[in-house]
Amino acid sequence: MIQKPKGTIDILPDISYKWQYMEKETQKILENYGFREIRVPVFESTTLFERGVGDTTDVVQKEMYTFFDKANRSITLRPEGTAGIVRAYIENGMSSLPSPQKMWYAMPMYRYENVQKGRLREFRQIGAEIIGTASYLADIELLIMANEIIKNFNLPEVQLKINNIGCHKCRKNYQEELKKFVANNLEKYCETCKTRFEKNPMRILDCKEKMCKELNKKAPIILDYLCEECKEHFEGVKQTLEKVGIDYEIDSKLVRGLDYYTKTVFEFVSQQEGYTILAGGRYDALIEQLGGQSTPAIGFAMGEDRLINLYEKYRGENIKPKVADLYIASIGEEADKRAIKIAQELRKKDCYVEKDITSRSIKAQLKYADKQKIKYIIVIGEDELKSEVIKIKNMKTGEEKNIQNGNLVMKIYDYIKNGESV
Repeated sequence: MIQKPKGTIDILPDISYKWQYMEKETQKILENYGFREIRVPVFESTTLFERGVGDTTDVVQKEMYTFFDKANRSITLRPEGTAGIVRAYIENGMSSLPSPQKMWYAMPMYRYENVQKGRLREFRQIGAEIIGTASYLADIELLIMANEIIKNFNLPEVQLKINNIGCHKCRKNYQEELKKFVANNLEKYCETCKTRFEKNPMRILDCKEKMCKELNKKAPIILDYLCEECKEHFEGVKQTLEKVGIDYEIDSKLVRGLDYYTKTVFEFVSQQEGYTILAGGRYDALIEQLGGQSTPAIGFAMGEDRLINLYEKYRGENIKPKVADLYIASIGEEADKRAIKIAQELRKKDCYVEKDITSRSIKAQLKYADKQKIKYIIVIGEDELKSEVIKIKNMKTGEEKNIQNGNLVMKIYDYIKNGESV
């Protein structure tokens, strides 16, 4: 038997309604803030991620699914959303549109991860990007919206952590001090960190190796090296979060795992599960770095898989699958035709209707409807066709009502939707 690849999951019909619920609820909030959906290709030129995400990151060095296509071009399955969206922004001339541009997406991502709880190789993210404003007010709007999404699902003990990792001006001084600190114990760091020492020392702070994390505990703090512009930006973010009543914790070691981040970075972390649900930050230099005009931007991505796991654990009883309003059981060819017509007319009125399509016995049809917990049943056979009277049964109460022919569909609709007598 051929099995699914390691690190992937099948979202079966029995659970897909949960994903639909989370996506629809999140989409409502995103659209209320003026975000519009964007969809970009599942694969891009490898160069996009090497230049955008950073060739010293774990994502590029260890985790990308990269291959050569038939024209011998290096292609990579999308490991994250921002780089592709920035590429689309530049390529499609979106800088000429009213600024800022606010976009959201819901897309699968691919990384060759060590598979564990909350970490898959094919995973789904919902994200949001604001392109075209350097103001800290954009950071605030994004954080308020992200907080509202988390609060909407009523998840317990989710902590917002924030930091400011400076801009390219003030970061240089910090990196020099960091290199002096790391140099004292460089031989004790992992091989990956050693390769990052010269090219991108801040990546060392993001290392997940136990020894490296221990060595980094006394590393210099970037907040002590911020320029005036970055300090003012961070103060604006902190003070406004306090004014609007959003609790946060400053995590001076938070740098995020992608090279394009500048200034504000943040994570919403599940304290009980110990993993990040939603995270992001500013990327003011990325658009210029990828060939566009200098354009500030900020965004976040939320792990759908992790959100689903948490919601199922703490609030799973709140999501119910959609159940059919009506099942039409039929006996005989003429009854089948009559049932098809009734079902179609009710479906046009936005009713969820099922009918037999297997030519099963009436007993088997009723058994199926009962197992599916369908609310109402009507049976159409020879007697019903002759008498022009159809009986409808409430499967929960057992109550039965006769419906006379003549505007039959509207009578059935009123009864199953409004409980009106017939």
